[in-house]
Amino acid sequence: MSESTRYSTPPLELPVSLEPEPSPIAGCAGCAELAVVRNRARRVGDWTTVSDCNVFMRRHGEGH
Repeated sequence: MSESTRYSTPPLELPVSLEPEPSPIAGCAGCAELAVVRNRARRVGDWTTVSDCNVFMRRHGEGH
């Protein structure tokens, strides 16, 4: 009979995203505002807001 492992294995590190971040569309005030909010959130480590801004920017781009 084999013994079970008595130590934890190191965590598996996964990439945050496989897609590059969306870029704001030139001349679009909505995209520009999302980019500002995303940059501000990134500076303070608010990764949820960074992710939300990326999602909104991707979806917003469909309307251009």
